[in-house]
Amino acid sequence: MRSFAFSDSALARRLERAESAANASFVEARARFMPAVGAMWIDVDGTWAMFDGVGSPCTQTFGFGLFSTPRDDQLDAIESFFSSRQSGVMHEVSPLADPSTLSLLGARGYLPIEASSVMHRPIDAAIVGPSTPDVRVRVITPDEVAMWASASVRGWGDFPELGDFMRDIGTVMGRSRNTACFVAEIDGVVAATAALSTHEDVALLTGASTIPDYRGRGAQNALLQARIAYAASVGCDLAQMVAQPGGSSQRNAERQGFRIAYTRMKWGKK
Repeated sequence: MRSFAFSDSALARRLERAESAANASFVEARARFMPAVGAMWIDVDGTWAMFDGVGSPCTQTFGFGLFSTPRDDQLDAIESFFSSRQSGVMHEVSPLADPSTLSLLGARGYLPIEASSVMHRPIDAAIVGPSTPDVRVRVITPDEVAMWASASVRGWGDFPELGDFMRDIGTVMGRSRNTACFVAEIDGVVAATAALSTHEDVALLTGASTIPDYRGRGAQNALLQARIAYAASVGCDLAQMVAQPGGSSQRNAERQGFRIAYTRMKWGKK
């Protein structure tokens, strides 16, 4: 396997831009299919600010302090973008951002509210894992978006209160540019879902969900293998995942050859 890239600012820019591009595509899809939300995004000196509705996990910025030296006037423009939409302001901040980023955010009243592990692995070899001959993985067709979204919701069966929210997210994701949605089928029945968004040569793996009755049967491993192969086929050489630090998703990713590039902090101000 190709050696891992160093966890430096160059790698951080690749990873953060890939994630911001995936979210920008999501916001654009929301604007096309649900215009009442008023979804849009802007680029402020390399920081991409997304509005996907008040309370949406996509309503935040990516890349603050990483693509340009942070300034008060830059932050003024970003805050105005969100406040004009009656939204709080949140920034995903890489530890590789300019050192002045944290002092500027602290001086403006921001507080750290959430951490995430940004993970990566090179793509030049297939994922090695247990054989799952009874699992069939395929990319959905455009007319299967509603089916994919409903199956994703069923995978969140442990949290029924999130049903409508996750169906909404899945419906928009399935219509986003540069995004491929996958299903894993067991005995002809959809057992799990996952997605992959590409930007330049980076593949962001998202959308993993397994219906409770099919857990432990290798569906997500098969989906991971299929997405890595798909990413390689479209010219990507780097795979990315984002997980809760120390959680099961992080452990599963590490078992499949992913490494933590850095632990990122989200900063917020209501």
